[in-house]
Amino acid sequence: MTSTVLEELRKIAGEVQASFQEEKRRLSFQEYLALFETDPVRHSRDASRYVRDMFSFYGTHEVAHPFGTATRYKLFDLPFADPEVARRESLVGQEALQEEVFRSLNNFGREGRPNRMILLHGPNGSAKTTAVACLMRALEHYSTREEGALYRFHWIFPNYSKIKGSIGFTRGRGSAADTASYAHLDEDEVDARLFIEVRDHPLFLIPEPKRAAWLEELYTRTHAKEPPPAWMVRGSLSHKSKQVFEALLGTYDGDLAEVLRHVQVERYFISRRYRVGAVTIGPQLSVDAGERQVTADRSVGALPASLQSVSLYEAFGELLDCAGGIVEFSDLLKRPLDAFKYLQQTVETGTISLRSQDIALNCVMVGSANELHLSAFREHPEYESFRGRMELIRAPYLRSWVQEQAIYDSQIAPQVRRHVAPHATKLAAMFAVLTRMRRPNQDRYEASLGQFVSELTAAEKMDLYSQGHAPERVNEEARKLLRANIGKLYHESDAYPVFEGCSGASPREMRTVLLDAAQSPLHECLSPFAVLRELDELCARPSDYPFLQEESLPGGYHDHALFRSLLKQRLLDELEDEMRVASGLVDETRYAELFERYISHVSFWIKGEKVQNPVTGQHEDPDENLMREVEALIGSAERPEQIRHLLINMIGAWAVDHQGEPVSSSPIFREYTKRLKDSVFVERRTPIAWICRDMLVLLRDAGAGLDAAAKNAAEGAVARMKSRFGYEDSSAVDACAALLRERFQDVFH
Repeated sequence: MTSTVLEELRKIAGEVQASFQEEKRRLSFQEYLALFETDPVRHSRDASRYVRDMFSFYGTHEVAHPFGTATRYKLFDLPFADPEVARRESLVGQEALQEEVFRSLNNFGREGRPNRMILLHGPNGSAKTTAVACLMRALEHYSTREEGALYRFHWIFPNYSKIKGSIGFTRGRGSAADTASYAHLDEDEVDARLFIEVRDHPLFLIPEPKRAAWLEELYTRTHAKEPPPAWMVRGSLSHKSKQVFEALLGTYDGDLAEVLRHVQVERYFISRRYRVGAVTIGPQLSVDAGERQVTADRSVGALPASLQSVSLYEAFGELLDCAGGIVEFSDLLKRPLDAFKYLQQTVETGTISLRSQDIALNCVMVGSANELHLSAFREHPEYESFRGRMELIRAPYLRSWVQEQAIYDSQIAPQVRRHVAPHATKLAAMFAVLTRMRRPNQDRYEASLGQFVSELTAAEKMDLYSQGHAPERVNEEARKLLRANIGKLYHESDAYPVFEGCSGASPREMRTVLLDAAQSPLHECLSPFAVLRELDELCARPSDYPFLQEESLPGGYHDHALFRSLLKQRLLDELEDEMRVASGLVDETRYAELFERYISHVSFWIKGEKVQNPVTGQHEDPDENLMREVEALIGSAERPEQIRHLLINMIGAWAVDHQGEPVSSSPIFREYTKRLKDSVFVERRTPIAWICRDMLVLLRDAGAGLDAAAKNAAEGAVARMKSRFGYEDSSAVDACAALLRERFQDVFH
């Protein structure tokens, strides 16, 4: 190796050693007690408090949805992970699930130990596994931080012939090094290191009565908000540690200080790969803990004579591997009941009963189950006895297409490896969410609201959940009432056995739809039109998907043919809007400016005041021509006085509820601005259609036959399609061809 490489290697080695020392990776028992006293609450947490504190460590932020504001725990965004990993594996939505898990952990902390299993239940593909994976990833990272440091201990047996006289070590009692430890001996000075697989807490080496009193004193001194966890107060050494402890205590005539010299405290880190504090158990038919008798092999000669004849038992299994962290029982209810019935007693007592010992269970148990298996389990005679030992937390499908699309954009689109056209993932998300909508129960609402709710279609309900948009077919008072009660509508089925989001198209099924659409030979990209065709293919196999077998209800609920027709029309509407912008025939900013001027003049008109002319500086009457022109465009020309008063009242009410926010961001503006755009589009539809045709000629035939002006206009429109909306040539061709075929055909005939 070159000198540069050697120098770099020495530098790395130095950094690793410095990090090892800084992280306090290896301590004597005395050093650990000194560390423990600096923060007894942190170093005496059981698994439930440890996981709960991890939630708080990464923090929270509020997320606003149309159906209400929720608390999101940042750990589920994986802020500590590589950005690519975080994008692919973070949890999208599911804030209610996050809050419920944190609530359960808080309850465990108050009760002194995790005395129930958290069971996440929901349909297949509802992110139950993703939620637990995020928890485990966060635990891995948290354990590397100072705030999440974890410690266990092992037994060290030195080679006395090598250490005698070196630093005062002697085998007898009363030596000059009574407080010294074997923890930091060099490797060649150690004959045996007895590994303790159960990860006993170092404080278990202090007798229970003394330990409880000392913890109480430390917690009082530090003004702790909670008492010490029961696991720490009443926990005891595992079988192997207890046997070694008693043998050494006998060897040293009861001198605890001599026994503790053999203790080496070690910091450990949670790892899913190595099954340390984060373990997933599949639905296999096996017991999750066991024990076997072991010998110390060559090390037996280094143990005290009193220990050499003792049978040592080593515990093993997933429930031991997860100590200090989380164990996940994936698809728990797929196991026959007898295969996990032992968990009932384990959760209740907090111990694992083995042949020669009972081991205190120090982990948060999380299970997952789909709704089908949970429904069957509810019919089992044993269900009630299990129910009291479980925290049931729902994990429904998402009901906002905005959130659903975020899953597809982050986790599926990058795997396509070709251009993803605008609207492709959006169509798949909308279809999935539409299949999950359930018809509202009118009887759950007061009379006026109940009437409007009962008339909501599946698509209108989806729009309320996703963007807070009320249907335009109803009057403004009805829209206002619906927007104010989105949360009530969203949570209507929370108490139902068959709740909204428990059925419908899974993200897994939409993944297949998108990946298949990306391979369509008719398109050079992942086209929204290919997605529509794949949805047709999916719906042609109702026997394969339970959600396709549900009976259609009034309002378009479960009407999958209607969903696909609706999505196609919405796609074409959006393509028309984009084409209008791309054409350059209308300045988009003028719509908002025009409506703001209109509102300003209406305000002065209602108050009977004059408006200052920005050009002349003179005060003049509100511009009646301007107001009537706008009112004609938004479809209110026949009742100008009524619409003027209504708009001002609505804006005033909105401003009261959204103090400090600009009125231009109000949904009121968006709705009426859209009406303005639609009216102007009707007037300019023909020239926009010609630009659309010229764009297709430019992209397909390199502009053959176009004059200079038409070609320049087409090139400008294509450039705007790319810069404003993310199109490429292939997707722009698809959009133009579809519009010419479906919307502009009459212009050319």
